[in-house]
Amino acid sequence: MSLSRRQVTAAAVASVPLALSAAGTAHATGHRRRTLYIAGDSTAAQKFAAAAPETGWGTALPFFLQRSRPVANHAVNGRSSKSFVDEGRLDAILDVIEPGDFLLIQFAHNDEKAEDPTRYTEPWTTYQDHLRMYVEGARARGARPVLATAVERRRFDTAGKAVPTHGEYPAAMRALAAEERVALLDMQALSLALWQELGAEETKKYFNWTATEQDNTHFNPPGAIAVARLVARELLRARVLGPRDVRRLEAEIPESWISWPESAA
Repeated sequence: MSLSRRQVTAAAVASVPLALSAAGTAHATGHRRRTLYIAGDSTAAQKFAAAAPETGWGTALPFFLQRSRPVANHAVNGRSSKSFVDEGRLDAILDVIEPGDFLLIQFAHNDEKAEDPTRYTEPWTTYQDHLRMYVEGARARGARPVLATAVERRRFDTAGKAVPTHGEYPAAMRALAAEERVALLDMQALSLALWQELGAEETKKYFNWTATEQDNTHFNPPGAIAVARLVARELLRARVLGPRDVRRLEAEIPESWISWPESAA
């Protein structure tokens, strides 16, 4: 599946005005606008009305960034580091990304699916090989790549301990980040620690648990906001962004700021 630039750009920017609507129209604030592009899977993606209340953390990230740091969310449900490339989605980002922009890369949930050869990658070989395509592509265009380990699912053992679910993929990404000297946001470790702090029952309020569904992978608005806050704090800690680039890191974010557009399809 190959996408036109218009198709991908339209999907990616859909979340930008929604995320910023509560704060007003975006405008430059004295320093040049540098866009943060997200390449990732369903845990980060913009969701549409039919999926509500499911919410990707990329939808909530603009609440924590200044208006001069807009977000272009290209994350799509069900994609792996491999299928995102094979469908032309990485190329679509690289066609429009500019010097000084950022490319935030989060994959693993679907790379793990060994039964699906269109998505599966092996942690220490093909997964790292595909991640290098993102890193090298961004750098070749003067943009800054940022690797983010995959956020954790909601899984607890019988003793109430939060259990990691991503196998060797986080370690493989950490090793690649060190090798390539790429900024790393360790969202797997941070989200696992947050789920442990909240506990098995309280975390249900952060995932897409409804009257008809018990989803331990995808977030609802409180979960998306909580993870987006972690991402913003990590962007600051890793010096990808500076103090002038972030906002509301300690503020309460109303769930009402989250919205779900109608699908264009």
